[in-house]
Amino acid sequence: MNTEEIMALDKEYVMQTYGRQPLALKKGNGSKVWDVEGNSYIDCLAGIAVNNVGHAHPKVAEAICNQARELIHTSNLYYTQQQVEFAKLLVDSSPHDLAFFCNSGAEAVEGAIKLARKFTGKGEIIVMNNSFHGRTMTALAATGQKKYQKGFGPLAPGFKHVPYGDLDAIKKSISEETAAVLVEAVQGEGGVVLPPEGYLKNLKELCGEEGILLIFDEVQTGMGRTGEMFASQTFNVIPDIAALAKGIAGGFPMGAILASKEVGGAFQPGDHAATFGGGPLACAAGKASLNVILDENLLSKTKTNGSYFKSKLEQLKDDYDIIKQVRGVGLMLGIEMGLNCADMVNDMRERGVLVNCTADKVLRFLPPLVIEKEQINVVISALNQVLKKYSD
Repeated sequence: MNTEEIMALDKEYVMQTYGRQPLALKKGNGSKVWDVEGNSYIDCLAGIAVNNVGHAHPKVAEAICNQARELIHTSNLYYTQQQVEFAKLLVDSSPHDLAFFCNSGAEAVEGAIKLARKFTGKGEIIVMNNSFHGRTMTALAATGQKKYQKGFGPLAPGFKHVPYGDLDAIKKSISEETAAVLVEAVQGEGGVVLPPEGYLKNLKELCGEEGILLIFDEVQTGMGRTGEMFASQTFNVIPDIAALAKGIAGGFPMGAILASKEVGGAFQPGDHAATFGGGPLACAAGKASLNVILDENLLSKTKTNGSYFKSKLEQLKDDYDIIKQVRGVGLMLGIEMGLNCADMVNDMRERGVLVNCTADKVLRFLPPLVIEKEQINVVISALNQVLKKYSD
């Protein structure tokens, strides 16, 4: 089928919940993808920070194929070697002690909230304006952007929203019923917004003084995206609970909650569960993907190429007044424009580069961690052409 035929079938048989680009992808390799007509693109979105080790990495593909031939699903009524091996590898690569496996970022966030409430015996969670935590009902209530919540009320109670980066606002919002503060180390969907200097460190200290938990939503920042395995390590602030997904299993659907032994021990048999969570196939993919990050030194590569990419974007800012700010860390980068950038996404696609527009005015770059400098140069060249078009 060609793109038009695929789009027609989608319109007829699939609920129209996505604002898709007119592009039907067929295959990928590393940082490149091809559509059904054979056109190639440099992928600077990576399935929204999912394909961290690149498309069709042979070690991940082999692990999935081998595991699928042996055992795909068991449920968590039984043990599997794949789950305990991946749990050990993940915990050993993190500042945490225990893992719980689920299937998505929203599930991980909801589970983190549930764990915080179980541990503290309290129900209130302080969350941030401009945040994004998922589309399920509790995660939606935690999200600090009304555009995602419109039409889905009543929202789940128990959340107080405060400005991101405002420690005083958090202090004023803490009550006797506060269980935790939930925060993205870097706000992704909010426009690649970094925390103010010292904010996360001071927030951790405040939570400790007040006897409440700190939860990091690392769904987008985790698994090497910021140049460390987790953003908590980038900012040298260890939360009590972390929610993971996206890049955790090389593109295979998976999520996880990480916690200290003390906090994670609050979950007892029957308190929480996921039928598909931590299945052997997902864990085989997760183990292979994490080993690729470690064995191929992708953390170091992310730091080096992320700095290079950011410097090239900053050079463009010097040349074009429509760029208001360049921001980001590692290979999680954004450029804020002085205008809506949705049309720029189409212009970049026509020049063979896939990006997206978030927060209306931010072009976001989340390439696979395997992207090469030569490919970054091609991206910058295409972006330069697009910026010229909007600056004339």
